Amino acid sequence: MTQRRNDLHRACPGSGIDLHRACPGGVEIEKTTPVPIYTPDTAHIVHSLRYDWTGWLKEPANFPQTLSAAIGQCRAGWETDGLELDAWQAEGNRLQCLFTAKPDTSPSHCANRAKGRLQHALRQQGTPVDFSRRVGMRTLGDNTRPIVERYIARQVGKSDYVDPRFKEYLGRFTVENAGVILAEPQATGHGRYWYNLHLVMVVADRRHPITRPETFIKVREGCFRIAEKKGCQLAEVSVMPDHVHLALRGNIELSPEGIGLAYLNNLAYLLGYNRCWSEEFYVGTFSEYAVSAITENA
Repeated sequence: MTQRRNDLHRACPGSGIDLHRACPGGVEIEKTTPVPIYTPDTAHIVHSLRYDWTGWLKEPANFPQTLSAAIGQCRAGWETDGLELDAWQAEGNRLQCLFTAKPDTSPSHCANRAKGRLQHALRQQGTPVDFSRRVGMRTLGDNTRPIVERYIARQVGKSDYVDPRFKEYLGRFTVENAGVILAEPQATGHGRYWYNLHLVMVVADRRHPITRPETFIKVREGCFRIAEKKGCQLAEVSVMPDHVHLALRGNIELSPEGIGLAYLNNLAYLLGYNRCWSEEFYVGTFSEYAVSAITENA
């Protein structure tokens, strides 16, 4: 049912505009900056976001005994950064911290604040240390990558549409991008990042789902174009009549909230600059192993 990337409605409720006619000429992402329809103030983000940060000292020595007190000193500051410390463990010159993140907190922001606040707190404790520029950042969730990818790939198969021809047709809009392997990290000059997101968007009114072939195509192709524009890499997409699932590698400078809103606004622009999507969307993190692998050993 799943199509490889290499092979390649109705009007919005209340808009009075036929979406496929509103977007002549195929898929185009905006070249100007129109006023966003969806904003952090209006969107309701259902989220499950966990960041696992690992830092190393420059020297192979162990962390000082003041580390626990320093971490306790950092907790309140991290919460103002959108990060709640769930667990931590130190071994030799390596420190691993697991955070629950707010949706407006990016991995790069987490990495900067984790190291910066710890260095400051340890200096105040009278035991200054120098962290290496090398970091490891991994997003985690209750489900692992294979589970998330299978779930997206099976959207059509588990649907309750009676007509097998319609199910076969929908299969064209579940696409696996073989060129993106989410198990592999993104390497930067400062370390390695596994920033994997599962994003789910729902049409504004499920009583008026996507039905026109032109709209299905615009949404499917638009999802890849938006990822490219935002410095993300889309691994899997499933466009269903009333919702869309994405599995992607995010741009580490962008928060989950920022990526989700970028998709809502750009897809709304493609479909006639209308409020086509629900204000509520879901975004969650995942990786090769579940968050329980860390919390059980912390």
